[in-house]
Amino acid sequence: MKVTKAELAAVAVKPEQYPNTLLPEVALAGRSNVGKSSFINKMMNRKSLARTSQRPGKTQTLNFYAINDQLHFVDVPGYGFAKVSKKEREAWGRMIETFIQQREQLKAVIQIIDIRHEPTKDDQLMYDWLKHFEIPVILVATKCDKIPKGKWEKHKKIISKVLNKDKNDPIVVFSSETGYGKDDAWKTILSYL
Repeated sequence: MKVTKAELAAVAVKPEQYPNTLLPEVALAGRSNVGKSSFINKMMNRKSLARTSQRPGKTQTLNFYAINDQLHFVDVPGYGFAKVSKKEREAWGRMIETFIQQREQLKAVIQIIDIRHEPTKDDQLMYDWLKHFEIPVILVATKCDKIPKGKWEKHKKIISKVLNKDKNDPIVVFSSETGYGKDDAWKTILSYL
């Protein structure tokens, strides 16, 4: 997909703040610091539309990005980050849960996993939770530029095994640095819309 227009359309913490459109939506979930913002920026051909940060836990709202007036990427707060209070984490959890369970425009969730490491407990919990609600999941194994290409298959197998991956959920190997996997990611996302 050629992105000619991308903008932050809404920032929300509750349903009445969601954009009032029928555009299909794809949410992005991942551990804090796994590279969600970098993924968004690379997919939208923007340097810094989604703010990247050295400080994990920066996204604390649901950020809706409108792309070509055709769909929304919805960036949700990263999970598994310890430096926010338990109360704050619970509030984020409720906010994400409300969005994922109630938003009819939501077509799939992209769960971003670092290809270099075995999925964490938090990755497993998130994946299981999405599957519990029968949400289609697109797994994006990012940071592939950090390991030799010959090891990608092995790492994909580890991710599949640890997550007990549903055979219908695709895994896209991706690099925000080089752009590897971008076309594949777009093709996969569009197939869910």
